[in-house]
Amino acid sequence: MVKEILLSELKFKAVRSSGAGGQNVNKVSSKVVLSFDLVNSLGLSQEEKELLKKKVATKLTQEGILIITCEEDRSQLKNKEIALNKFFKVI
Repeated sequence: MVKEILLSELKFKAVRSSGAGGQNVNKVSSKVVLSFDLVNSLGLSQEEKELLKKKVATKLTQEGILIITCEEDRSQLKNKEIALNKFFKVI
Protein backbone atom coordinates (compact mmCIF):
# COMPACT_ATOMS: atom_id res chain seq x y z
CA MET A 1 0.00 0.00 0.00
CA VAL A 2 1.41 3.35 -1.07
CA LYS A 3 -0.39 6.07 0.93
CA GLU A 4 0.61 8.96 -1.37
CA ILE A 5 -0.83 7.20 -4.43
CA LEU A 6 -4.02 6.30 -2.55
CA LEU A 7 -4.50 9.94 -1.51
CA SER A 8 -4.19 11.06 -5.13
CA GLU A 9 -6.83 8.52 -6.20
CA LEU A 10 -9.51 9.69 -3.75
CA LYS A 11 -12.46 11.75 -4.98
CA PHE A 12 -14.54 13.93 -2.69
CA LYS A 13 -17.99 15.34 -3.30
CA ALA A 14 -19.96 17.65 -1.02
CA VAL A 15 -23.73 17.21 -0.86
CA ARG A 16 -26.49 18.55 1.33
CA SER A 17 -26.92 16.85 4.68
CA SER A 18 -30.25 15.51 5.82
CA GLY A 19 -31.90 16.33 9.11
CA ALA A 20 -32.13 19.42 11.26
CA GLY A 21 -29.68 22.21 10.63
CA GLY A 22 -31.16 25.45 11.86
CA GLN A 23 -30.91 28.43 9.54
CA ASN A 24 -28.56 26.66 7.13
CA VAL A 25 -30.74 23.62 6.57
CA ASN A 26 -30.91 22.71 2.86
CA LYS A 27 -28.51 25.55 2.01
CA VAL A 28 -25.06 24.29 2.97
CA SER A 29 -23.43 21.22 1.43
CA SER A 30 -21.67 19.83 4.48
CA LYS A 31 -22.04 16.08 3.92
CA VAL A 32 -18.94 14.59 2.29
CA VAL A 33 -18.93 11.53 0.02
CA LEU A 34 -15.53 9.91 -0.51
CA SER A 35 -15.14 7.52 -3.45
CA PHE A 36 -12.20 5.28 -4.23
CA ASP A 37 -11.79 3.06 -7.30
CA LEU A 38 -10.55 -0.11 -5.62
CA VAL A 39 -10.38 -2.17 -8.82
CA ASN A 40 -8.18 0.27 -10.76
CA SER A 41 -6.04 1.55 -7.88
CA LEU A 42 -2.32 1.78 -8.52
CA GLY A 43 -1.52 2.16 -4.83
CA LEU A 44 -2.58 -1.37 -3.85
CA SER A 45 -1.17 -4.75 -4.80
CA GLN A 46 -3.46 -7.36 -6.36
CA GLU A 47 -3.46 -9.32 -3.09
CA GLU A 48 -4.49 -6.23 -1.12
CA LYS A 49 -7.30 -5.55 -3.60
CA GLU A 50 -8.66 -9.09 -3.30
CA LEU A 51 -8.54 -8.97 0.50
CA LEU A 52 -10.28 -5.58 0.58
CA LYS A 53 -12.98 -6.71 -1.87
CA LYS A 54 -14.00 -9.37 0.66
CA LYS A 55 -13.58 -7.11 3.69
CA VAL A 56 -15.65 -4.17 2.40
CA ALA A 57 -18.01 -5.95 0.02
CA THR A 58 -21.06 -4.15 1.46
CA LYS A 59 -19.52 -0.72 0.83
CA LEU A 60 -18.55 -1.38 -2.80
CA THR A 61 -20.58 -0.53 -5.86
CA GLN A 62 -20.92 -3.09 -8.65
CA GLU A 63 -18.06 -1.31 -10.44
CA GLY A 64 -15.74 -1.78 -7.45
CA ILE A 65 -15.93 1.78 -6.12
CA LEU A 66 -15.61 2.12 -2.35
CA ILE A 67 -18.04 4.74 -0.99
CA ILE A 68 -17.64 6.35 2.44
CA THR A 69 -19.93 9.15 3.60
CA CYS A 70 -19.73 11.48 6.56
CA GLU A 71 -22.24 14.02 7.86
CA GLU A 72 -21.30 13.94 11.54
CA ASP A 73 -20.28 17.59 11.74
CA ARG A 74 -21.74 20.83 10.36
CA SER A 75 -18.36 21.68 8.85
CA GLN A 76 -17.56 20.31 5.40
CA LEU A 77 -13.83 20.38 6.16
CA LYS A 78 -14.28 18.41 9.40
CA ASN A 79 -16.47 15.87 7.61
CA LYS A 80 -13.78 15.47 4.95
CA GLU A 81 -11.20 14.75 7.65
CA ILE A 82 -13.50 12.22 9.33
CA ALA A 83 -14.22 10.48 5.99
CA LEU A 84 -10.49 10.30 5.28
CA ASN A 85 -9.83 8.75 8.70
CA LYS A 86 -12.63 6.22 8.11
CA PHE A 87 -11.09 5.34 4.75
CA PHE A 88 -7.67 4.60 6.22
CA LYS A 89 -9.22 2.55 9.05
CA VAL A 90 -10.99 0.43 6.44
CA ILE A 91 -7.87 0.09 4.31
